[in-house]
Amino acid sequence: MFSEKKINPTQVFERNIIGKNSSFVGDIKSEGDFRIDGKVEGKIKTSGRVVIGKDGFVEGTIDCSNADIEGKFSGNLNVDQLLSLKATATITGDVVLGKLSVEPGATFNASCTMKGSVKALKNEQKIERTA
Repeated sequence: MFSEKKINPTQVFERNIIGKNSSFVGDIKSEGDFRIDGKVEGKIKTSGRVVIGKDGFVEGTIDCSNADIEGKFSGNLNVDQLLSLKATATITGDVVLGKLSVEPGATFNASCTMKGSVKALKNEQKIERTA
C-alpha cells in the first residue's frame, strides 16, 4: 500500500567545513556539502549544497545543486536548483541558476540567467511561429 524509499547504503553524504580563520587556494571536488566560513580562492564542484557563512568569502567558480549565501562571493556561480541569498550576502559576477530567493538587504551585482526560463522562451517562440 505504501511505497518504500530505497536507500543506497554505499551513498555517503559528506559535510566539509572550511573554518573561520582558514584560507584555501585551489580546486575542490566532492559529492558532499560544503560550509565555508573562511576564504576560498578557486573552483568548488559538488553535487551537494554550498553554504557560505556570514564571515565566508569565495572568489572563483562554484558548481553545485543548491547554495545558501550569507557572506561574500565573487566569480561564476552555477546552481542547478535553488540559490538563497541572506540579508548579509554580497554577490558579484555571473550567476546561472534554477530558482532564486533573496532576502531584503542582500547585494546582488551580477548577471543572472535562470535555467527554466530558456525552455519556456523556446516554447513561446514555437507557438508564435505556428500562429
